[in-house]
Amino acid sequence: MTEIKASLARGLTARHIRFMALGSAIGTGLFYGSSAAIQAAGPAVLFAYMIGGAAVFIVMRAMGEMAVKHPVSGSFAHYASRYLGRFAGFVTGWTFTFEMAIVAIADVTAFGIYMGFWFPQVPQWIWVSVVVLLIAAINLMQVKVFGETEFWLAVIKVSAIIAMIAGGALLIIFGFSAPGAQTATGWDTLMASGTLFPNGFTGLLVSFAVVMFAFGGIETIGITAGEADDPSRSVPAAINTVPWRILLFYVASLAVVMMLFDWRQIDGSASPFVQIFDALGLPAAAHVLNAVVITAAVSAINADTFGAGRMLFAMAQAGHAPKSFGRVSRTGVPWMTVVVMAVVLLVGVVLNALLPEALFMIIASVATFATVWVWIMILASYLGMRRSERGLGASVKGSAYAVPGGTAAVWATLGFMALVVVLLALSPETRIALYAGAGWLVLLALCYRFVDRGAAEKKFAEAS
Repeated sequence: MTEIKASLARGLTARHIRFMALGSAIGTGLFYGSSAAIQAAGPAVLFAYMIGGAAVFIVMRAMGEMAVKHPVSGSFAHYASRYLGRFAGFVTGWTFTFEMAIVAIADVTAFGIYMGFWFPQVPQWIWVSVVVLLIAAINLMQVKVFGETEFWLAVIKVSAIIAMIAGGALLIIFGFSAPGAQTATGWDTLMASGTLFPNGFTGLLVSFAVVMFAFGGIETIGITAGEADDPSRSVPAAINTVPWRILLFYVASLAVVMMLFDWRQIDGSASPFVQIFDALGLPAAAHVLNAVVITAAVSAINADTFGAGRMLFAMAQAGHAPKSFGRVSRTGVPWMTVVVMAVVLLVGVVLNALLPEALFMIIASVATFATVWVWIMILASYLGMRRSERGLGASVKGSAYAVPGGTAAVWATLGFMALVVVLLALSPETRIALYAGAGWLVLLALCYRFVDRGAAEKKFAEAS
């Protein structure tokens, strides 16, 4: 296979990367998917987000340590190939691309639902078509344009969440409640069912399927290493913000939501944030928040498209994907991968036309499987790196950006990720993810056996 000489243009600053992390972490999973998590676990969902957030932080630190040592585009697929073998890199890269595609379809689905709050008579698929064309246009521009767009979209939603938390806290302090509410806002509303675990411990476990989906795509930070001006500083700076970001934007915002409004009335017909302020008799606030969640959805789709495109570019350079994915425009953008992602998102248009009601939960559960699988491969690659370094006499104490808790924390996180995969089997709605995931891995194994490995053997023979 002919070596691909094309390269990506560097243009992402620490500011861009930090807010890209926000764009990945704060999107559909929080603004829409949280309704399904709340229905499953009730107030106990706050514990689920804290536990899931801690696990994701270890994944991010493991990826960050590898990215600081080896800043490359498509980073974790490269690390999997380097420390676990070529097949592992092939599976990791394509599964991440699959994850981004599925998450993006979920995001465009949520975008259509949000627009339905204002235009209930307009078919959902029309709005999905509009946002797909918009995202394709943004991603075909210079990477700096993409970074600036993502930065300002993230600023809008972060500012709105902070304002919502502050405003909600004032409503709770002054005892404002929804018309006809049976309990006062605050702790009494949160505990309206009489317990933090209204659906038992099982409800908490089931909620992890949606909770982990909410964090999906945050590993895109690692993808930016190939286009960052100074990856050794910008990537760790972005990763280190994960803990407080999760506590503030997920735990604090959902705690305020469930203290303002009886969580049992959250039905998923709109974003729970919009539904609650609408029910409180504050339609202006509901409309403002709907505009914000639309912005958040666009931001998330933007980040998903970027991540998938850059991974496909790196896969093409490694010989894991067609050479055409390695072509870049004069501005250093892998244009072919953007076109492919636009086509994939257009599949979302068709699915929204056929399954407008049931689509989100199905896609979210499949995305959770792909997301958790990628995280497992990141953790396994980290353990492979540590094993390799020990063989060379290196010490983790010498690393400038080591994982807190070292390999013990990584092994514990691997156990948790395996548990999440098992939990997908508990609900009929999420069980389809296991079937889809197993089918996907079998398909990848066949592709590697007959396509990728054959190409690698041919390349080796030509080199000989």
